Amino acid sequence: MKQLFSLFFILFNVALLNAQKIYVTDTEAWADVKVYVTDTEAWADLVVYIEDSEAWATGNKGLWYFTDTEAWADKKVYFTDTEAWADLVIYYTDTKAWAGWKKISKKYLLE
Repeated sequence: MKQLFSLFFILFNVALLNAQKIYVTDTEAWADVKVYVTDTEAWADLVVYIEDSEAWATGNKGLWYFTDTEAWADKKVYFTDTEAWADLVIYYTDTKAWAGWKKISKKYLLE
């Protein structure tokens, strides 16, 4: 029983470490990831659904919550107008079930 509790505790904390609370910075040098937003889902590395509550923005699966407080963010992003300068290309969706990685090789950018 003690081992089961320990395993649950570890898995729960790992899930929290991968939460996707995002802070948007105006300074490229301060960003963890440079992001370009595309209008075409097929060109995206990640399909993003914006959550209204940070409680639902867990895991590295495209469920983002934007925070106004840098200290609370898991990742700082800078939005660029030039796709060639971006580390990550995203597409916004209105359907939560469609959120997720299209290019798994870039998943490490938000871990």
